[in-house]
Amino acid sequence: MRTRTIDVNRRLGKEYVGRYVFQEITWAKRSRIIQKHTRYHPVTGQVVSSDFVAIQAETIWASLRKQPSHNPITLEKLLGEENGIPVELGELFSKIANKLCGITPDEQRFLSEPSEDRSLIQRSQDSDCVKSSGGLPNSSTISRAEPSRSSS
Repeated sequence: MRTRTIDVNRRLGKEYVGRYVFQEITWAKRSRIIQKHTRYHPVTGQVVSSDFVAIQAETIWASLRKQPSHNPITLEKLLGEENGIPVELGELFSKIANKLCGITPDEQRFLSEPSEDRSLIQRSQDSDCVKSSGGLPNSSTISRAEPSRSSS
C-alpha cells in the first residue's frame, strides 16, 4: 500500500512539529467509514444525511500511521470544534488522505463544500418524462375517451 510522509514545521503550530506518515486504506475500510456516518431512507435507499466532517476525520485517522509522540493527533482532535487542530493542518491532512485513499475530485468537492451551495445530485436525462400526479400534461396528444353511458 502506498504511503506518504510529511514534515510539519512550526508555521502550523509548535505543538504539531514533526513527521507524519500516512498510508492508503482499503476500499472496505473507506466504505465502512462512509456507511457509518451516512443515514439512508429505509424505503428508497436515498441518502437522508451524511456527516461529511466525521467521514473526512475518520479517513484521516485511519490513514495516519505514525506521528510525533508529543501532542499526538487523535480522532477527537480531528473532530473537535473548540479544541481541534488548526484549519490549515486539517486541510493538509485531508489532501494527503484523499490522494492516498483514492477519493475522486468529485467526491472531494462533495466532502469539502456545504451541501446547500448547489445540488450535488445530477438530473437524470429522463427526468423530463416524469410528470406530476396532478393529471395529464397540457401538451398531451393523448385523446380522451368519452365515458360510456349505459342505457338501462
